[in-house]
Amino acid sequence: MPKSLRTPDHIRMMELLIAARNKAGLTQEQLAERLDKPQSFVSKYETGERRLDVIEFIWIARELDFDPARAVREIAASYGKK
Repeated sequence: MPKSLRTPDHIRMMELLIAARNKAGLTQEQLAERLDKPQSFVSKYETGERRLDVIEFIWIARELDFDPARAVREIAASYGKK
């Protein structure tokens, strides 16, 4: 199994999270404050420098009023397609 960092599927997940943050009208710093994390945490996962585990993904989705299951279904439906 190849590493997932910066694959098309990983990039799609980053795009979904960035779009959700923008839709929520939040800056990276504002979201980081809600998560009790430094701004660099948000920046690193949005730029693909860092992966998120499932629990972190759910925490972020909760703060963005975003359905994590929808994102997972979308990514799973296109898994491995380029």
